[in-house]
Amino acid sequence: MEPHYGTVPLVPGAEALPELDIPRPGRQNRLFVLGRLLLLLPHLVVLALLSVAAFFAVVAGWFAALLIGRLPDPVERYLAGFLGYDTRVNACAMLLTGRYPPFELGEPMGYPVRMRVVQSVHLNRLAVLLRLLLVIPAALVGAVATAGWWAVSVLSWLVVLLLGRMPLQLFEATAAVLRYRMRLSAYLLLLTPAYPKRLFGDQSAPDAVVGTVAGPSATRPLFLGAGAKMLVGAFLVLGLVGGAANSSRYGADGSAAVQASLPGF
Repeated sequence: MEPHYGTVPLVPGAEALPELDIPRPGRQNRLFVLGRLLLLLPHLVVLALLSVAAFFAVVAGWFAALLIGRLPDPVERYLAGFLGYDTRVNACAMLLTGRYPPFELGEPMGYPVRMRVVQSVHLNRLAVLLRLLLVIPAALVGAVATAGWWAVSVLSWLVVLLLGRMPLQLFEATAAVLRYRMRLSAYLLLLTPAYPKRLFGDQSAPDAVVGTVAGPSATRPLFLGAGAKMLVGAFLVLGLVGGAANSSRYGADGSAAVQASLPGF
């Protein structure tokens, strides 16, 4: 039975996790699918430039958060805009949407992919101080899941190219990986105190949403079917195998996983 997508209110006292809104998978232009990564190259260049400013913004925000317990408003606005832009570009690259992302740091009017982060939240100073240590387990999970998805990205690309749309189970698994990566990045960028979680969906946590869904959203809440969960598990296994092969050749540590998890870095 197909999962139900609809309006879900915020449960009082629930943890305000960063959320991702993406509509259900629809038809995609096959020519756009064929040349997707090539067409996104200008966005990747822009993201690389914006990431330089984001790095200094995070450093400044870290010192400020230690003093006042939150990010200064200009820093928070820039980092939220940067992460939203990065998430939209990655959603397009991962074939979750057939709409080309605009070159915009703000919230683009009418664009189907939306990232939602509760702003002006209090940050625990001790957690801010130890952020890079605390995030290592989640960064490893995020790096493994993302690497596993990209390991089979050619097969996903062929499926979407042949069918003209992304199958629902593949869509759910891909959205789960992107959402976890977005939550991990939001935590690293000090945009949220909420630790990244729920890679396998929201079935056991119906209070995982922020606010009310304004329109049709297939990812808030994100309910993964059995097939989608198996795909996420396969991504993790493939990512672990690939990581083990690379570490045997070059060596690996937690700091590399943290750096690889930052958007644009």
